[in-house]
Amino acid sequence: MPGPGIRLQLKTLQAYDRFRLRRLMARHRGLEIHPAASSNLAAARYDLAAGARLRIGAGVVTERLAGALHFSLGAGAEVSIGEGTWLRTEIAPVHIVAFEGARIELGPESFLNGCQLSAKSELRCGRRAWIGSGSRVFDSDQHDLDSEHPEVTRPVTIGDCVWVAADVTILRGVTIGEHSVIGTRSLVTRDIPPHTLAYGQPARPRGSIGDRSTTR
Repeated sequence: MPGPGIRLQLKTLQAYDRFRLRRLMARHRGLEIHPAASSNLAAARYDLAAGARLRIGAGVVTERLAGALHFSLGAGAEVSIGEGTWLRTEIAPVHIVAFEGARIELGPESFLNGCQLSAKSELRCGRRAWIGSGSRVFDSDQHDLDSEHPEVTRPVTIGDCVWVAADVTILRGVTIGEHSVIGTRSLVTRDIPPHTLAYGQPARPRGSIGDRSTTR
């Protein structure tokens, strides 16, 4: 149990971070951070263009590591972080990037662990979606291949209670059904049915998964 001096220092630090959050929200009119979210969010980096909206729900937590959590939103983009989500930055940074007009929705009780989400159209993650360290989710090709093969963008959906393990890449147009598990270092280029264990390059169904609703 911390002594009185340590507790006072922690309370002072938390009060300072709450002040920083109020200043951030005053500076970025589209930034909404619930009062019950972690004060550590003051250490995150926020790049919000005109008309962008970022909503962070109650109980969202992260570590107090300067710039390790990065939100980048283009003009008119919308990002929503559901209640009780852990944006873990201890192992690696978490990058959430929504280009102009794009939408990213992360359901409640989710877990992003040193990963990257990038949307030019739409990326939706359901309740209790887990995305592991080094994993990347893209809803577009990111760039034109050449003059005859332009960039293609299609929405990505990750269902409730899905676990995406470490170093996985999920590409445009993919839907991963609820209660599925994607194995480490997989490349997901096609839809994965619900309750499925999938892995490989490209990822293919390899087995079945039961109900993950109570998994911790």
